[in-house]
Amino acid sequence: MNEDFLEEKLSERRQNNAYRSLIFTSDKTDFCSNDYLGIVKNNLIEQSIQTNLSHGSSGSRLLSGNYKLIEETENLIANFHNAPAGVIFNSGFDANTGLLSCVPQKGDVIIYDQLSHASIREGIRLSFASSFSFLHNDVNDLEKKITASIPLHQNIFVVTESVFSMDGDMAPLIEISELCEKYDAGLIVDEAHATGIIGEKGEGLVQQLRLQQKCFARIHTFGKACGCHGAIVLGSVQLKNYLINFSRQFIYSTSLPPSVTAAIAASYNIFPSLNNERNHLNNLIAFFKKERLKYPSLNSDTPIQVVIIPGNEEVKKVAISLQENKLDVRAILYPTVPKGKERLRIVFHAFNTMEETENLINLLS
Repeated sequence: MNEDFLEEKLSERRQNNAYRSLIFTSDKTDFCSNDYLGIVKNNLIEQSIQTNLSHGSSGSRLLSGNYKLIEETENLIANFHNAPAGVIFNSGFDANTGLLSCVPQKGDVIIYDQLSHASIREGIRLSFASSFSFLHNDVNDLEKKITASIPLHQNIFVVTESVFSMDGDMAPLIEISELCEKYDAGLIVDEAHATGIIGEKGEGLVQQLRLQQKCFARIHTFGKACGCHGAIVLGSVQLKNYLINFSRQFIYSTSLPPSVTAAIAASYNIFPSLNNERNHLNNLIAFFKKERLKYPSLNSDTPIQVVIIPGNEEVKKVAISLQENKLDVRAILYPTVPKGKERLRIVFHAFNTMEETENLINLLS
């Protein structure tokens, strides 16, 4: 087969200065990973799990891949998040696509925040439901979209992230949940970047605001602050049974092996106790936010801090300069973010120091 069509698309990326490649950065100070609490860096999971667990599960959960530890871990996490039940998926992407592609039906509508993660958008694309976006964190626009949908659709689902992965800001979940209650819409919240970080024990924004009973479903992923892999969809027992029967991402995937599931359970036993780490993280964020930088930044109270540097070429230059100074900060390019909103996505961690943060500030000032 002639592969010129592939090279044509790659050439377009190169011409737009948007070509991606894989790099190693182990010699640099980490300001880019999602290991917010340092669970990976400090090998906290490895110190607390058995090493003789199987690295294979032998099949999907509905065939040979179900086992006691994975069901116990689902119950552990559901209890921690004050939910009736949960279903573990192999990744956050699988969880979002697995939920959104099978629950909303033809005749239903999904109304989602316009800055929702690619996994949310992909799940919506796979659904037979209609879909509309609402302006980012704009509850007035959301209400307009809901009221316009009521006469035309059976069930309405509202989807948002609690902490947005590319902007670092938080959704106005109280106001959104009030609208969902007012119009009998199902609220779905992706807590990927809030898990382990937001709340007294890292339980997430939904629980911090005491909205867990207001949600149709919540998605907590394990690949960020938890320091491992996989995700869980939390909701009613009925929702769990539905996903087991209808979610293709669950039905047709080999289940996570016991070694991975044990790491997930270990992480949930570890991160609630990391209060000192969360406090230090918040101090770093406050220190960074109070400084005046050369470039505009977005308002965020989370570990994700965003500095806007328009243009793929310009933002890449600044990122390269930081990397040459041994700081691992990554440029986020168009088309991942809108043209003119290219940015540095700076991520703080509990293992970063004040001195490292001050160095970063000086280089951006």
